[in-house]
Amino acid sequence: MAINLQKGQRENINAPKFTVGLGWDINNTSTGTAFDLDASLFLLGENKKLISDNHFVFYNNLESPDKAVIHSGDNLTGDGAGDDEQIKIDLTKIDAAVKEITVVVTIHDADARKQNFGQVRNSFIRIFNTDTNEEILKYELDEDFSIETAVEFGRIYNRNGEWKFEAVGAGQREGLEKFVSIYQ
Repeated sequence: MAINLQKGQRENINAPKFTVGLGWDINNTSTGTAFDLDASLFLLGENKKLISDNHFVFYNNLESPDKAVIHSGDNLTGDGAGDDEQIKIDLTKIDAAVKEITVVVTIHDADARKQNFGQVRNSFIRIFNTDTNEEILKYELDEDFSIETAVEFGRIYNRNGEWKFEAVGAGQREGLEKFVSIYQ
């Protein structure tokens, strides 16, 4: 049975291979322009910076150099139930220099489209065992984020040889570029 987390909670992952599923729906009061939400992962070292540019996994770079992190690709609409984007993570292959994986979701071209996360609902991140499909944990974002165009959903980190997940739910207004500047 999956553990439902609240903001700030942490939980052990206890699976060497798992999938990160991200989902969302768009409010009916949207801007009339299609929404394109994008999941990005930053593979960070001890210094909380990207190991290299190739350790930034997103729709234009679908896998890490060690092939331990593989993004399913960009879902341009978010239509349908369940996960809108998935990322498979294999900790048996991950570069030993990677100590944290930050999971961020952004709205593509948000300023031009006049969109923000206040127009998005039912946002979640979940982690499930890739081999058994058993859900390990889920974090449903319940904040409004009415001015934010990017949200850090959570982070996966290594502490004393154990991989854990922290439910973060922190938004900001400056889009993906802000996160890139923080982690580069």
